[in-house]
Amino acid sequence: MIIIHSMNRSDDYHPRALALTVESALKAHPVVVLSGARQTGKTTLTRHLPSASTRLFQTLDDLDVFELARKRPHDLLAMGPRLTLDEVQRVPELLLAIKKTVDQRREPGQFLLTGSANLLLMRHIADSLTGRAVYLLLSPFTGGEKRGDGTVPPWSRVLACKSAAEAVELLNSLPVPQVEWMTEVLRGGMPPAVFAETTEERALWFDGFVRTYLERDLREVSQVSALPDFRRLMQLAVHRLGQLMNQTELGRDAGLAQATTHRYLNLLETTFQLHRLPPFAVNATKRLIKTPKLYWADTGLAAHLAGFTDPRDIYDSRLAGALLENLLFSAFLAWRETVQPKPEIFYWRTAGGAEVDFVIERGPKLLPLEVKTARQITLPELRHLETFLTEYPTKATWGAVLHQTDQARLLTPTIASVPLATFL
Repeated sequence: MIIIHSMNRSDDYHPRALALTVESALKAHPVVVLSGARQTGKTTLTRHLPSASTRLFQTLDDLDVFELARKRPHDLLAMGPRLTLDEVQRVPELLLAIKKTVDQRREPGQFLLTGSANLLLMRHIADSLTGRAVYLLLSPFTGGEKRGDGTVPPWSRVLACKSAAEAVELLNSLPVPQVEWMTEVLRGGMPPAVFAETTEERALWFDGFVRTYLERDLREVSQVSALPDFRRLMQLAVHRLGQLMNQTELGRDAGLAQATTHRYLNLLETTFQLHRLPPFAVNATKRLIKTPKLYWADTGLAAHLAGFTDPRDIYDSRLAGALLENLLFSAFLAWRETVQPKPEIFYWRTAGGAEVDFVIERGPKLLPLEVKTARQITLPELRHLETFLTEYPTKATWGAVLHQTDQARLLTPTIASVPLATFL
């Protein structure tokens, strides 16, 4: 832990887009659970909420608080009418005491809980707060949050556009940040890595993060006896970014049994290191049974595990497109948490081989998106988007290609070329 905390030197709070959503949830629900991978800034966010001064903050990283939560949880919960409890996954039994307290006195904003594990995926506690809590995910920094303006990409405004021409007009009215996507991939969005002053310093932090994650965080969720096997699976999974998740193949390459591979992947998802992107299908049942794609929560960590330290190495690698997709996917997740009702994000693929990188679904509207590393887009590269638009003409009226361009423009009457940097 020394390495991880020693680099978190920035005393300037960078506003988070999710803060307003958290505050709104506290005004309407007795329990708000703020989850996300360790080191994404959950604790800092809770301490800088407008209502933070009215709440007693206790962290289960403090051994005294940990012991009190484990042995006398009701004494801990009686410390104040409004509590913020940090890293609650360390004592899952505490949630049962919270459930009892809420059932006896149900008021908005009683408990703000943070956790580095997805409580909904932890079988022994998943039902404890059913009907009592709202769950929010804090993703790594977006580009706007890194720059200090506390914003998410303007997907809500883009989705409101009824045509590609309208989207082009909107996007050309917005500033295009001067960012290099390969550099942003390496920085990722975990605050200590973002604020690292050198490549070596960032690599050292990521080494410490992985060691802490393997040796401590995993043990809070489940026992993993063979840590080298788990790390090997992590590295192999990174090399499958943006691909269909083939557990049989992954397990074979890692030298692990299928049951072990399945369990390890679930642990990566439970601790917010890995995300699965489901396929789009009109039939919701088919979405659940078809194979998802695999993405990492933080591109900086993914690039580190893949051995990248120089932006030029990324551009020349076979993972370039997947890492760029992953960077945008992380920004999608951050934006989605700020919108109600939450949009859904998918990929699309047909048996005939047509594929679209992302499909955003919000209400009855679909927006298909292709992501390219190239600066120039040729008409043949649009055929899969055109296939999708033909397949769903009433739901998807236009689509877009995100790539390295300085200005939005029409490629066809229904497909827009969009500056990638606007959404980083």
